[in-house]
Amino acid sequence: MEELIQTFNERRGDLWTELLHHLGISLISLMIAMLIAIPLAIWVVRRPKIAEIGLQIAGILQTIPSLALLGLLIPLVGIGTTPAVIALVIYALLPIFQNTYLGISEIDPAIEEAADAFGMSRMRKLFKVELPMARPAIVSGIRTATVLIIGTATLAALIGAGGLGTFILLGIDRNNMSLIIIGTVSAALLAIILSSLIHWFEDAKPRQSLIGLIVILLLLGGGGLYSFFSNRQETITIAGKLGAEPEILINMYQQLIEKEDSNIQVELKPNFGKTTFLYNAVKNDQIDIYPEFTGTVLETLIKDSVDTQKLSEKETYQQAKKLLQKQDQLTLLKPMKYNNSYAVAVTDQFKKQHQLTKISDLSAIQSDLTAGMTLEFMDREDGLKGLKKLYNLDFKTSSMEPALRYQAIDDGEVNLIDAYSTDSELRQYHLSILTDDQGLFPKYQGAPLMKDDFAQKHPKIVKALNRLSGQITEEEMQEMNYQVNVKKKTPASVANDYLEQKGLLKEAQP
Repeated sequence: MEELIQTFNERRGDLWTELLHHLGISLISLMIAMLIAIPLAIWVVRRPKIAEIGLQIAGILQTIPSLALLGLLIPLVGIGTTPAVIALVIYALLPIFQNTYLGISEIDPAIEEAADAFGMSRMRKLFKVELPMARPAIVSGIRTATVLIIGTATLAALIGAGGLGTFILLGIDRNNMSLIIIGTVSAALLAIILSSLIHWFEDAKPRQSLIGLIVILLLLGGGGLYSFFSNRQETITIAGKLGAEPEILINMYQQLIEKEDSNIQVELKPNFGKTTFLYNAVKNDQIDIYPEFTGTVLETLIKDSVDTQKLSEKETYQQAKKLLQKQDQLTLLKPMKYNNSYAVAVTDQFKKQHQLTKISDLSAIQSDLTAGMTLEFMDREDGLKGLKKLYNLDFKTSSMEPALRYQAIDDGEVNLIDAYSTDSELRQYHLSILTDDQGLFPKYQGAPLMKDDFAQKHPKIVKALNRLSGQITEEEMQEMNYQVNVKKKTPASVANDYLEQKGLLKEAQP
């Protein structure tokens, strides 16, 4: 409980920011869904066949897994808030459309006939009779959609849209239960509060409901206008992948840039998403810079096939830089020293028990192996596929989130995991990396990635970031990750300590 309270106090500012962002995405999505679903349901009330088709389509859309839907939207509209809102609107359509349609269509025919007998026009009957009588059903559908939206919106963090899901994803990545609880409880409380507020609309008089709705719209709209005008100044946006290491690096980027030119404003977006999300974001000008790895460029981002096993660190960088520029007009600056390669790890005890030193040694005990590995590693040719093919291995494997696989090997549920050579958990859980004696894993040196035209327009930024070229060893990076993940220091302070220690901030004079 003490750790939970401490984490809450440290993260109050971030929590408030993400809570407002989560609320904004949810309310915008809900209002768009209402504007689509309610008029459409009213129109199809006297067209039962079309109504049935509409219900079927809305039902089918809601069965699409949220992650799959977000993945389908990314190539069409990029990443960030837009695909998140589209996905949330799609999920909210069914309950609002269905309840509105049923609420109006199930009104007693005698009441409809009485309204016609009084000579009411179609529109007058709709607003004076049908909608007031259907209001409980409509509001019930809106409440259901609201709870659904707020819960699903936590996944928006996976595509850089922010929200309370940022706390949950960060907690999973760092195996920090306090962050997970804060994000989950906040989302649940937000859903309860909004659901109760909508329930008040159901019982309130029409004029009170209208006033309450206008107040919410003004608050939401005012926040949006403030956000728009407060960001008119050009801002350099730097994003990072999930985890402590990217967050440390982007804090280094920020401090170096702002020291080089105090007139430049830098905005950081840590835990922005996975590789392809950031790559699409930098191509579509949604972010300006993010740290990428040379091996990842050749293995994942470049369409041309490249045999990375035979390339040195220098050749890997040269190929990555050349092909990125040719394919997407992107610039990869000079890399840092450390090689954050994929690795295969076992506990020190397991290594000693079976006298393991290299990956080839696993062939003698593969029937005893139970592996826990990330989905990304399992799907890569320079990951599990290549591991089994090149080393002729076959063992039982379960997919796990990055942080959970370390917990699993520590608890004895698995005895083999994939890792990165700079992971702090290797030290924390007393794990040993087995030597890649067949040279499967490519070289992975980190370097800032940006568009060509951005690099040309900002030579001072390029100069500042190039100060990290050839800096940071694997041991130093692992230690910095350990300071953040285990010692609970902030990435900004760890980044600053390193830059000060190496004298990089003193050199970066305007």
